[in-house]
This record gives sequence, structure tokens and C-alpha cells, in this order.
Amino acid sequence: MNLDPTRMTDWQIAEAAEQTMKPIRWLAEEMGLQKDELIPRDRMLAKVDYQRALARLADGPTAKYIDVTAITPTPLGEGKTTTTMGLLEGLGKLGKRAIGAIRQPSSGPTFNIKGSAAGGGLAQCIPLTPLSIRLTGDIDHITNAHNLAMVALTSRMQHERNYDDARLAKSKLTRIDIDPERIQSKWAMDFCAQALRNIRIGRGGKMDGFDMDSGFQIAASSEVMAILSVAKDLKDLRERIAKIVLAYDKKGNEVTTADLEVDGAMTAWMAEAIHPTLLQTIEGQPVFVHAGPFANIAIGQSSVIADMIGTKLGEYHVTESGFGADIGFEKFWNLKCRISGLTPDAVVIVATIRALKMHGGGPVVKPGIPLSEEYTTENLELLEKGCENLIAHIETVKKSGVQPVVCINHFQTDTVAETELVRKVAEQNGALAAVSQHWLKGGEGAIELAEMVIAACNRENNFEFLYDSNTPLGTRIERIAKEVYGASGVTYTDKAHAKVQALETDPAAKNLGTCMVKTHLSLSHDPAIKGRPTGWELPISDVLVYKGAGFIVPVAGDIKLMPGTASNPAFRRIDVDVNTGKVQGLF
Repeated sequence: MNLDPTRMTDWQIAEAAEQTMKPIRWLAEEMGLQKDELIPRDRMLAKVDYQRALARLADGPTAKYIDVTAITPTPLGEGKTTTTMGLLEGLGKLGKRAIGAIRQPSSGPTFNIKGSAAGGGLAQCIPLTPLSIRLTGDIDHITNAHNLAMVALTSRMQHERNYDDARLAKSKLTRIDIDPERIQSKWAMDFCAQALRNIRIGRGGKMDGFDMDSGFQIAASSEVMAILSVAKDLKDLRERIAKIVLAYDKKGNEVTTADLEVDGAMTAWMAEAIHPTLLQTIEGQPVFVHAGPFANIAIGQSSVIADMIGTKLGEYHVTESGFGADIGFEKFWNLKCRISGLTPDAVVIVATIRALKMHGGGPVVKPGIPLSEEYTTENLELLEKGCENLIAHIETVKKSGVQPVVCINHFQTDTVAETELVRKVAEQNGALAAVSQHWLKGGEGAIELAEMVIAACNRENNFEFLYDSNTPLGTRIERIAKEVYGASGVTYTDKAHAKVQALETDPAAKNLGTCMVKTHLSLSHDPAIKGRPTGWELPISDVLVYKGAGFIVPVAGDIKLMPGTASNPAFRRIDVDVNTGKVQGLF
């Protein structure tokens, strides 16, 4: 099969590769799963019964555990999933049993700017169309569970307004007296719909709901998604869902999903979604797809369950964190690892010459606009200056005590002098480095990367968290801001400051993790500031509480939980061949 990324689109490569991909039962058998641990959906994909698999594998050896993160990306993305697929393929070329775990693509980016998070070229996860659209329905289940909670909340508010206590009692309800000014959640959908960020609901008569301000957030930012990411089993997921705080009553008491008696029904929507879905790379390495993206506004990690299975089945398990090391890896390090008990043996930092030149002062990079000449011709001055951003991410990973490996994700316009400059900077700052051509050559192009990762896994590991679980919330925020983002300090709005003070004195909040919300396009809170900014303060505008997921969520700057759709979105180029029914145009 002759697949040429220079002449074929990603969807054409994927479609051709799918003709010879391993049947899912063969793949499962090769990786060590038993028949009763597989829940087939069709010839190409299946869910895996995590309970059966983990019960059987609990006492077995644990694989080397690798996280893939990145430098601060351009809006185009720098190929983190492509690198994850390439690394799996490279490890396969070296005869290693390698398993991956990635996040399920959101329809927001898939039909907007960035496209599907399936990888690219000869380093893809297939089958592409199911992965990109619907898959096994996990995000739909999350959306429905989330919105069912909102239905329970808003309908209860309507009934309490319309009914006296006697009539409520006939329905076996007691008055909660929900404060309409302290609703903590919005509705969810899996598209970038800026027109729905702020809406008014309940318009009409008394039977048309409760008239109040509301809005939508993208499904990946739902607390239900965060719970799927961190839950260890169905019991854990059920208990976490019951703790979701939807609102406060007029006395300031929390109103949870359990108070509204909707937690059980929400869990019913999630009973299938808790099982990870099994797919494969173009070269036949197994890949779990579970949980969702957007580490800027969510935890943005592949699931704990997928990693627990993967580390018990392979020699090497490669998992993926969203965006740069300041966001995705920081949450992997201080949240996911604390919850799972797993610790990484190596961390891959994906870097591109393109992004480093942008951080060195290159022209603005925008989707849909051709790259400026600086990005397609040699420019060592811009590149060297931009390497300050790479150094910041290397230093962040080193603070965890884990060996970083810089993957220079090679583009055809990169020169030898440019890649060698980045390699030199990486090595001078304590990282291993490899130039990888997995997009163009698949596993053959990623052998150097795979060898560097193996070497990193064999080095001494002194993993430690950035803060311990007893560290006060304000101190945690300041430590992340200073030691990871490079801020000189932290400022708070009056509202955010009051919330931090209240949470620091709340015994129930003492052991909640800290899940920062911040732009992914800069180390700072301002997406326009590139490179490695200094002398700035991180402004915390609000603090959210996700008690079900177990997080306190400080919000930095002006960031939205519902992204917007651009003027030239990908959906304009996606279609279906009416003769074959095959989807075309995905990337």
C-alpha cells in the first residue's frame, strides 16, 4: 500500500489504510485482552470492559508510562496527537508492545478550525470517520447527562415558583428555594457556538420554565466530562456525579444533583461511556480513546481508566495531555497522577520550528491564512529567540523530577541547521532530543524518537508533585503562576478573592485539586503575548468549584467555556459521497 502524505489528504490516507487494518478482535487478542473483555461495536472498533480487564490484570507488571505534551502552540496546533501516534508506531518498529491513550475529538474543533484530533499523514488513529464523528457516543452521553441535570434544576425552580408547599408535598418534594442569581452551570453542546454563550431562558408564561439568564458551554468543559476523565470505576463515577453543585439556595447552601434526585439518572446515561473505546494506529498499534480535549478550560486528559488498562497490557503506555506543558502537563502532573497513583517515566515535549519562530517574534499565525515567508525559509535568529518558550516547558517538566524528551516534529520546510539548533538548545537545558518524521514516514520516521523515549524511561526518576494536598489554595495558585507560567505574582477580582478565602476555610474543600483555566496560546493569560514573558501578574477573575470531579477551578483572564466558530470553518469542506456513503474532507 503506497501512502504518500505529500500527495494525499489525511482522510484519503485513512480511507486507504482502513482497507487493511486489523479486525478489532485480532487487535484485542494481540494486545492480551480476552474475548469476554471486549464489547464489539463493528469490525473496526469496540469498547473494552474495564472491570473485567482490570480485575484480571491487577497483579501483573506495569508498563513504562509516557506523557505527550507540547510547547505553547500556534492556533494551528503542533502535532501532539500525530506525535503520539508516531511514537507508538516507532516503538512498534523496535519490537516493543506499545499502547496509546488519546482524548476523543470534540465536534467543536473538528467542524471548526483545527480539525479532528486523529493525528495526520502516516501517523494517524483509524478509523478516521467514526473517531471524528460520534465514535461510540461518549460525548453525546456526557452532553445528555449534563443537560438532564439542567432540566432537573430549571424545572424544579419553575415548580417551586408555581406551587405552594402543600402541592409540592403531593409530588413528594420539599422546597429548596434555589437562588436564580447563583446558578453554577450552563447547558452543554458539542459545537463552538458563540451565539449561545449568554441567553435568556423561560420566556413566555408560567408554564414555560423559569425566566432567567443562562447560556451554553462546550460539552468537553462539562464537569461530567471531568468526572469521566478521573473516575476509577462506575461506583466512583456515581459518587462523583452525586456531588456536582448546580446552584446555591437563598441561604447559601449548595444544591447538588443528589438534592434534585437526578444523579442516578445521569449515571444511567454514563454507564456505557465509562468503558474506553479501542482503535488503532495506521501501523496496527492499539489506541484507547476516552474522555475529551480542551485543557485550557477543562482537565483535558485521556482517562485514568484507559491508562490503568494500558499500563497493564503493554511494555510502554503513551498517554496524551492537552496543549502545552504549562496547561496539559501541569494538570497531568498534579491532578491526574495524584488521582491515578501512576507516575510517568518520561515526558515528550512536542515542538515545531514554525511555533518557535512565532515565539521569537515572527508574524501572526492564523488559520486559513497562508504562512508568512519567515515560517517556510531558514531564519535562525527568530528560531533561537523563540527557543525561550521551549526552555520554559523543559524546566516545567524537570520540576516534576521526570526526564523530558523534546520531539522536533519535522515539517518539509525545516532545514538541518534549524533542527540542529533546537536539538542543541534542548540538550543544553537538560532534555533529550530527537528529530521525528512520523508524519511523512510513519514508524520508520519515529525510530530516533522511540529510542530517546526508551533511554529516558531507563533514567533515574525522582517524581514529585508541585505542591502537597495540604497546601492552601492561594499558595497553590501562586506556585503554579510563578513556577509554571513564569508570572511575578497573582491578582484577584474582589469576587475571586472572596471565594478563595471562603474555600480556604471550608473543610470540605481542603482536599480538592486545583484545575486552572487559562489560555493555551501563551504562557501568560493573554493569548497575544508570545515567547517567555516576564514581569507580569496572573489575574484571577473567578473561582469555580467542581466538587464532583474534585477540583477547584481558578479562572485566569477573560476566557470562555464556549469557543467560537471561525469565518472559514472546516465544515465547509466536509461532505459525503452519496454513492458510497463515505465521509470526505475530514482532517
